[in-house]
Order: sequence, then C-alpha cells, then structure tokens
Amino acid sequence: MEFPCHFEFKAFGPGGDDSCFDDKVLTAVSTVVQASRQAMKTRISSGGKYQCVSVLVTLQNRSQLEAVYAALRDIEGLKYLL
Repeated sequence: MEFPCHFEFKAFGPGGDDSCFDDKVLTAVSTVVQASRQAMKTRISSGGKYQCVSVLVTLQNRSQLEAVYAALRDIEGLKYLL
C-alpha cells in the first residue's frame, strides 16, 4: 500500500433508527483523520437488523490506518470490520 491513498473503512453493526451506529462510526474515524458525512454511506440489511457503514478517507500513513481500525474496534455493537 502506498501513501497517501484513499481508503474505505466498512463497519457492520446494529440497524434501526435508535442505534446511532453510523454516527459512532463517523466519530471514530474522525478522531484520527478528517471525515465528512458526505464521505459516508449506510446500507441497511433486508431485515433491518444490521447495517453497513462505509467511510471513504485519505490516509497519509500506515499509523493512521491502524489508529482508525483501533478506534472502530472500540465501538459498542460492532459486529464485523473490513
């Protein structure tokens, strides 16, 4: 991987309007690199039980990549991370 580069983080967690999972993902990513709501996509599963939140950012180095993953792993309700 060569830096700087664009990278898309994907986090899977609980669905539903009351979960605020997408806000938690954006906040976690934003603690390390600049991320906007426009760079975020959310998809709800067909049953509505889960959602996938994708955030596209520009990374400057490997330590940023590792720091974002660490911040995302701390999110309550996280089921899977890509």
